[in-house]
Amino acid sequence: MELLMRALRYLVALLVLGALPARAADILVVQSSRSAAYEESLRGFRSACKGTVQTLVLSDYAEVDVVRVVKEEQPRLVLAVGDAALAASRKVDRVPVVGLLALSLNLAKGPAGSVGGVGVLPAPERYLELFKAIGVRRVGIVHDPARTGHYLKRARAAAHQSGITLVVREVRSPKETAARLEQMQDAVDALWMLPDGTAVTAETLEAFSRFSLRHKVPVVTFSEQYLAKGAAMSLDIDRTDLGRQAGELATVLLAHVGARSMALDARKVRLHANDTVTRNLGLEIPAELR
Repeated sequence: MELLMRALRYLVALLVLGALPARAADILVVQSSRSAAYEESLRGFRSACKGTVQTLVLSDYAEVDVVRVVKEEQPRLVLAVGDAALAASRKVDRVPVVGLLALSLNLAKGPAGSVGGVGVLPAPERYLELFKAIGVRRVGIVHDPARTGHYLKRARAAAHQSGITLVVREVRSPKETAARLEQMQDAVDALWMLPDGTAVTAETLEAFSRFSLRHKVPVVTFSEQYLAKGAAMSLDIDRTDLGRQAGELATVLLAHVGARSMALDARKVRLHANDTVTRNLGLEIPAELR
C-alpha cells in the first residue's frame, strides 16, 4: 500500500510540473528571415550575451504580431535582426529592443522610444579620416533624406569639424541619381556612396562608375561587393563583431532593469581597395590604413 501511495504522489507531482508554463526566455530574437549573414552576426551575439533565447523567424509565418508575442512570452529584451524584424518590433514598449543588421536603424532617424541597437555603418568620422588620408577635400553624396537623413546630418557636423566640404544632392527616385551626379562635375574630389536604397540600386551603379571614370574621382563605398563595379575603396563592417557589440549592449540592458536601449555605430571595419582603380586614379593609400 505504501509503495502504491508513493507512486501515486510521484505521478501527481509529474502532472502538476507538466502543467506549469515553461520559464520564459530572457531574449526574444525576432529574425526577418533565415540567412547566412544573420547567422554570422548571431554567432557574435551569442558569444557576448549568455541570456536564454527564443527565436521567431518572421518569414516562416504569413503574419506575426510581435507586440502580442512579447506580451504573452514576457522576454526581458527583444533582438530584432534585419529591417523587417525591426519594423515589426518598433511598437514594443514593455522591454528594450536591440536592432541588428537593420538599415533603418541610425540611418534615417535617430533613436526613439525603447528601440536602439548597432547600426550597419561606422561613425561618419571613420570615412572622413579616410578621405583626409588620401588627400580629398570635397566629397559628393547623393542620398534620399527619408533613408539616410539622420546619418547625413551627423556627417555634415563631422565634416565641418574636419575641414572637409560635403557636396550633397537629394533624390526621391533612383531615376534622379544620374542627373544629380552630373551636377557635381568639377565640384567634388570623391564620391561617398551610402547604403541608400533610393540613390544606390542595381540600375544606378553604372552612373556612379561612369562619373568616376569620366571625371577621375574615386568612389568610396560601404561594401566590398561594389569594388568589382568600379568603386575604389570600401569600409566593410565585421558582421561577427557587430553581433558581439549587440550582445554586449544586451548584457548591460539585462543587468539594469528599466535601462533604455541606445543606438551605436559599428566599431570594427576593414578597408578594401580595388588596386586597378586606385592605380589608374593615382591614389596612394597610406600603409597604416591597409
